[in-house]
Amino acid sequence: MPKPLDLPFDPIARAADTWQSRFGEASAMAAVTAIMRVQQILLGQLDALLRPHGLTFARYEALVLLSFSRDGELPMRIIGERLMVHPTSVTNTIDRLERQQLVARKPNPRDGRGTLAAITPAGRKVMRQATDDLMHAEFGMGGYTKGQLEDLFGLLRGLRLTAGDFREG
Repeated sequence: MPKPLDLPFDPIARAADTWQSRFGEASAMAAVTAIMRVQQILLGQLDALLRPHGLTFARYEALVLLSFSRDGELPMRIIGERLMVHPTSVTNTIDRLERQQLVARKPNPRDGRGTLAAITPAGRKVMRQATDDLMHAEFGMGGYTKGQLEDLFGLLRGLRLTAGDFREG
């Protein structure tokens, strides 16, 4: 786990006060800065939980996505779309999982040029073990109630919707 900073003040709140006096309304700046810091904290915690399994959160997400698919395999393009990452990131993630023998590549029978990534039995086993650890740690969100987590998801979902991540339907 990352070492706590243990500062005697909240640097984001202090920055917001300074921002307010120099530029004006600071609520949006403070919220964005807090979200970015929380992302760093959570990623550090989750990666620390996943490290004993030989995974990062990105690799874990790919394994989970493959395990959710009907046949345990998906085209690389679809993995990128679903995980909302650049194709180069998908290639790097699958390369690493393949070296660990947690994923295997195979030709896509529906597309002669395409490649499928398929989760292996070892990949399923590691994914289940890692999921147990993440669930036990409540994905680093144990300080919140179910209602608070749902509220937070709703607030962030609105931003994602506005950014065009998906369409309401």
